Amino acid sequence: MTGAVRTVSSPRVGGWRDWRSVRDRLATLWRRSLRFRTIVITVTLTAATILVTCVAMALVIQNELFTARKDQVLLEAQRATAAAQATLDAAVDSTDPAAAQTLMNGIATRLSQQSSSDLIALYRIGPPSPLAPQPFISPAFESTLVSDALRTQVQSSPDLQWWQSVALPSDNGREVPGILVGHQLRFPAEDGVDSYELYMGYDLTSASQTLAFVQVLLWVVGLVLVVLIGAIAWFVLRSVTTPIADAAETSAKLAAGDLGVRLPVRGEDELATLNRSFNAMADSIESQIKELADLSLVQQRFVSDVSHELRTPLTTIKLAADIINDQREEFDPVTGRAAELLHAQVQRFEVLLTDLLEISRYDAGSVQLEREATSLAHLAEDVIESMEQLAEGHGSDVRLVAPGGYTPVDMDARRVRRIVRNLLGNAIEHGEGRPIVVSVDSDRDFVALGVRDFGLGMKSEDVERVFDRFWRADPSRVRTIGGTGLGLSIALGDARLHGGTLAVWSEPGRGSNFVLTLPRDGRPVTGSPLPLVPDDEQGGALEALGLTQPISTRPGVRRTT
Repeated sequence: MTGAVRTVSSPRVGGWRDWRSVRDRLATLWRRSLRFRTIVITVTLTAATILVTCVAMALVIQNELFTARKDQVLLEAQRATAAAQATLDAAVDSTDPAAAQTLMNGIATRLSQQSSSDLIALYRIGPPSPLAPQPFISPAFESTLVSDALRTQVQSSPDLQWWQSVALPSDNGREVPGILVGHQLRFPAEDGVDSYELYMGYDLTSASQTLAFVQVLLWVVGLVLVVLIGAIAWFVLRSVTTPIADAAETSAKLAAGDLGVRLPVRGEDELATLNRSFNAMADSIESQIKELADLSLVQQRFVSDVSHELRTPLTTIKLAADIINDQREEFDPVTGRAAELLHAQVQRFEVLLTDLLEISRYDAGSVQLEREATSLAHLAEDVIESMEQLAEGHGSDVRLVAPGGYTPVDMDARRVRRIVRNLLGNAIEHGEGRPIVVSVDSDRDFVALGVRDFGLGMKSEDVERVFDRFWRADPSRVRTIGGTGLGLSIALGDARLHGGTLAVWSEPGRGSNFVLTLPRDGRPVTGSPLPLVPDDEQGGALEALGLTQPISTRPGVRRTT
């Protein structure tokens, strides 16, 4: 027989999840809200203070009520006892037991009339006697109320009044607080005086009811005070934190580039002074940024105009330098060397002028991409092939490792090719004649190219400045391929123009690794198919290969799989 199985969710698990969610939200609110945090602290400290105050006041009131009622009871008992003793002292001695018992009953009645106690007991001190009155105990009095210690004190001290706190029985069967007062009474007898223990019980229910009412009133007042103080704290904090929140929001807008935002100024208090100071600061920042923008625009125009104006004389100088350089073998050695240097520097000046024009376009924001579907792996092969002679001249063996990157991606092929040429040229110049590995890989979202050399490497402080304009890691090192110091800065600008990233890793003695990552569909780059920090074992294995000949996949292109 097949039984049905039913799954019942545990409410405890759901409750725990709900509590954890509430706890996380409260923790987030505690971290982010100054108003909430201040109100919680204020209400907590206020509640603790009121709690301590209420407890202290309740204890003081309880003690005062008990002391007042005790003093009242003792005074009342003393007066009743004195009146009874005076009656006994005035009585005529009689040997008639009945008369003595009548006197005892009269004394008990007088004690009940003179005091508010209905609990009265008279016990004879000493052995029983047929002539002495019998002990008197009111119907509601229980002999167990009198402790042995109290009886000992009453019996041993005939002129003193003694008392103790007791729990008295009530009509509803419950016990109520009370006080039991003890005295001695002296009855006249034929042979002298008979002593009796007198005990009277007093109910303290009225004092307990008063104390309960006062305690309830204290707690109600304390709770109302906590609520009122919390509301006052919220109102005061709202009047303070709202302008602070407005200032924070305005500051965020100002930091985001909205230079026209200002804070409203109301009144003449500290917040109004703060708002005026903030507005003055915003005005100063806006004016300075406008001045810097105008100055930057003037500089950009100056660089652009100078670069354009230098084009024509540079073309003439380059043409003359080419003619002189072609005939340098006909000159004497000194003149020939001068012609060769002139030709090289004119070419370097032409490259520098081209880079300056490109930088001025970036600064002016007038650069536009000409996208076309291009395979990054094939583009890397072309660049490696074009720089093969330069690499051989420096003794470097360039390897291409391309497990991916063959799918065409929309990019500006001219600018990406310039990035790869800059990275590969730097690797050749600083690679110390060791192998250079160009890696290309891709995934669903990004395509990446890495250039890894095993040269001297750079320090961490040099890595942070490697993309700065005209910066060189080693100023004393002579450039061998005519760099201008703007290549990496332009490469970084080209990468960002595509929405990609250009990152660098370098360590002294281990070389450098540049990784270019481009998105396929324009989304922000959150990762890369190639690691920035190279694998030591893989790098060591590639370095150990030496200057071997890589596999050729097509004429003129070298590739290692």
